[in-house]
Amino acid sequence: MKYRVGALMMGAALSCAAVQAEVTLPRLISDGMVLQRDTEIRVWGWADPDEAVSVHFQGFTWQTVTADDGRWQLTLPEMKAGGPYELAVKGENTLTLENVLVGDVWLASGQSNMELTMARTKPLYAEEMAEANYPEIRFFEVPDRYQFKHPEPDLDGGEWLSVTPETLPGISAVGYFFAKDLHQQYDVPVGVINAALGGSPSEAWLSESALKAFPHHLEEAKRWRDDDLIEQVSSADNARGQQWRERRDELDPGFKNGEALWAKPDVDDSDWETVTLPGFWGEEGKANGVWWLRKTITLPEDWAGETAFLEVGRLVDADVTYLNGERVGQTGYQYPPRWYEVPEGLLKAGENVLTVRLTSENGRPGFVEDKPYELRREDEVIDLTGEWKVKQGAQLDNLDPPTFIRWKPMGLYNGMIAPLTDYAIKGVIWYQGESNVGREAEYNESFPAVINEWRRQWAQPDQPFIFVQLANYLETREEPVDSDWARLREAQLNTLRVPHTGMAVAIDVGEWNDIHPLDKQTVGERLALAAQAVAYDEDVVAFGPIYTGMEVDGRHVRLSFEHTGLGLASCNGEPLAEFAIAGEDRDFVWADARIEGDTVVVQSAEVRRPTAVRYAWADNPDQANLCNREGLPATPFRTDDWPRK
Repeated sequence: MKYRVGALMMGAALSCAAVQAEVTLPRLISDGMVLQRDTEIRVWGWADPDEAVSVHFQGFTWQTVTADDGRWQLTLPEMKAGGPYELAVKGENTLTLENVLVGDVWLASGQSNMELTMARTKPLYAEEMAEANYPEIRFFEVPDRYQFKHPEPDLDGGEWLSVTPETLPGISAVGYFFAKDLHQQYDVPVGVINAALGGSPSEAWLSESALKAFPHHLEEAKRWRDDDLIEQVSSADNARGQQWRERRDELDPGFKNGEALWAKPDVDDSDWETVTLPGFWGEEGKANGVWWLRKTITLPEDWAGETAFLEVGRLVDADVTYLNGERVGQTGYQYPPRWYEVPEGLLKAGENVLTVRLTSENGRPGFVEDKPYELRREDEVIDLTGEWKVKQGAQLDNLDPPTFIRWKPMGLYNGMIAPLTDYAIKGVIWYQGESNVGREAEYNESFPAVINEWRRQWAQPDQPFIFVQLANYLETREEPVDSDWARLREAQLNTLRVPHTGMAVAIDVGEWNDIHPLDKQTVGERLALAAQAVAYDEDVVAFGPIYTGMEVDGRHVRLSFEHTGLGLASCNGEPLAEFAIAGEDRDFVWADARIEGDTVVVQSAEVRRPTAVRYAWADNPDQANLCNREGLPATPFRTDDWPRK
């Protein structure tokens, strides 16, 4: 009897020791998959011990017999790009996989900036999302899972999806633009396996073997093998949060028996304070709890009863938002944008009342600056910034954050990477590091350890590994200062010493007020450009200028670079900025800098005997403008190795 099993059914998770009456396959080996071209391909699964299993693909057949534990594996020879094909696996039963392609497969991993989907970038790419149709670009989303006891043999979910307007909103934005660029460049199918988790540090992606070099992390990982500990901590965290929120609602006179009393339009707010938004308010130590904010909006007749779109920027921390007493949206934490649809029949001519019930868990509450706060209908926009009425509904102590067990060392490697290592890939793209800021000395070791361990597990010592250097973030500073973010970027730059790696600089695409900047197209395309050089051996200018050395001549310092392409340039045509210089006192001041050939000459009248130069050495060096003529920005750097003062 012949069966056809869909992508979801075929991937039922299975322990290696399980006994199966029928052949089963891992989740990755399923309908719509992309197999790696020009390399040997492993196909594996499970069945009864000593069961004969065969794989049929492109007119050829390969045969094997399962081992005592029921696992079987076959190695298919190198194949050229193409498809779609059928692949059949036969044992006691037959599984037929459809729409299989052969092309290039990339693993995308890291934290939230790799995980962030196209849906979040819609303000920039609405047209792209409406029109994207790439049947030969496929994505597989690895379900979030941690495991501390052992490497998982299979995933517990996931399926291959081609890029359409319907699927694109849920696909990694960086991964999409990377895959699209390579697909168009090489005209081959591209598959992306996305295994990323927001907030994850590098040590979460290391195996037990690799963690031996980091004994404190290994000890911590082993602690979480205790199921009782996980249950106790999770239960305590949940109970603490639940009690805090219940106490908030009990104390809040504006919210009783589940009813938002202070959201009603006729509430008398004449004794409420006035605050100018966006901005932050409240006294440190007394601002936690819940706040109510109200703004009256006057609308013309033609708005009455119409649908509209409400954008309430970014709020700290969680909100429930109402219009004319009706809830129109809510968001549970501070990072996502507040995009709320206003339904038909809610708006009216004349006065309308917008109310936000804002929960502040730890620190001052606020409406983050430089974000859109507006009500939109077609081409008309109502500005929501300015004066708002505000009143604290309940004051509470800080709510301590939960224990993020999923970020503990080794957990994500075992749960999300180990099940992938038999699947042949072209290489890895990586966007991570924000969660290691402040620990750059360790990151100098742990990040290369991730690269080397993954190469070992895939048995691919030259596996291309392309990563993103952290974008600019946080407020700018008037004077040169040291920076944890700059030091982490330096650790990433140092990782280029590992062979077959490449780095996409993102120092020019960040947002000071958002750790998740929207411009993921530039990042994805720079990763693809780096991949052309590292993975495809193309003779292209794939990187921006990288500092190589300095010479001191009196008051002048001459800096040398590699990857200058057609020559050094100012990205924006303005004089070079973000250069700082110091003498033996190690006090940095802003410097004048000019391009001379493939060098940059730096000086300052305040420093007679310069000993060190730094460029873009800040959390947010938003004026940094050194590029090559191909338009690729220089990576931040320093010529010194001085510790923090």
